Amino acid sequence: MSLPPQNYVVILDEERLRRFIEWLPELQADETYYVCLFARNKYAAEGQKLSSDKGQLKRFTSTKAQLVDKIRQTECAVGAYKDRRNPVPQEALALYINPNPRSFERAAKNTLIELAKLITEPYKGYNPHQVTLSEIQKACSRKVYLDLDFDHVEPDEVLAQVRGRLNLDCLTVLKTRGGFHLLVELAKVEEHYVKSWYKHLTALPGCDVRGDTLMPVPGCTQGGFNPHFLPLDLDAARQPPSSDGA
Repeated sequence: MSLPPQNYVVILDEERLRRFIEWLPELQADETYYVCLFARNKYAAEGQKLSSDKGQLKRFTSTKAQLVDKIRQTECAVGAYKDRRNPVPQEALALYINPNPRSFERAAKNTLIELAKLITEPYKGYNPHQVTLSEIQKACSRKVYLDLDFDHVEPDEVLAQVRGRLNLDCLTVLKTRGGFHLLVELAKVEEHYVKSWYKHLTALPGCDVRGDTLMPVPGCTQGGFNPHFLPLDLDAARQPPSSDGA
């Protein structure tokens, strides 16, 4: 009989994680990546329900070179993460990242403004460290990707409707536990699609969240699931669309 793990497990497939890190945009001088470990109530087993749907356990910034080590540091002893006073179950863990770089310079300016507002009022429990991290999360440096989150539909169904409306070589598909994320690399969108693709894709069935959002980290746990990129058949994508535009 195997013993339960002594530490939380966040990295499920280090090779897949490292390939994902290579895929991420290279950072410029004032840029960083923002990463957050959540406890998701919807992933917890019966009898292990949590007090909130998405409890934030740990958040941090990282360069590409430091990212594996920074994630590994979240794999602390089981029970170190608490939901109120109860240990967070392994099954509830999910790691997310903003694939678009964040700007330290923009975040620093916005942090100063926010702290200046806070200190003009009596202290109400704010934490300057957490204020800073929140401003880093909001400070998108540049939008390399636009992220569309699809639920309750299959990638092939969506891609069939995208074909002829957007060049598929600008797309990356990330399979997640409940669906998939469709990432559009904006610099690769062909000119004749620029004005129309967004309206078409966001109107597709199953498209829930869109924009500069957090997404699950490939190779790391999402409620026990291992998110991963799906290959695209670009040769098929170059075929002309059917007569009904699908």
